Amino acid sequence: MVISKENKDFIDSLIDYYISESQSYRQIAENFVPEIVSIPDTTFGIITGCVYSGFLQAYQNQKQTPGLEDIKEFNKILKNRAPLIKKAVLEPQYQMRKTNNSK
Repeated sequence: MVISKENKDFIDSLIDYYISESQSYRQIAENFVPEIVSIPDTTFGIITGCVYSGFLQAYQNQKQTPGLEDIKEFNKILKNRAPLIKKAVLEPQYQMRKTNNSK
């Protein structure tokens, strides 16, 4: 494990944020019909790209460069959370239920 706890927590918070806002990113994807084939897959790609960008930005802010092991660990974290991202993209009410259940 190479990624610091602080950066792992940051990655988790990024993923949680993008899950909660998945329908906003779905709307962005919908703007590209008919150029895209799959709205859910495009939305998933936008979200994972944003999380990856945030991961890289965190390292840059710390004046560091992620190494191969950092990237591998990041990919593992993202892969483990991918089903939740996909569920949020496919089920528009997912984040509303999640929000209501947390109150």
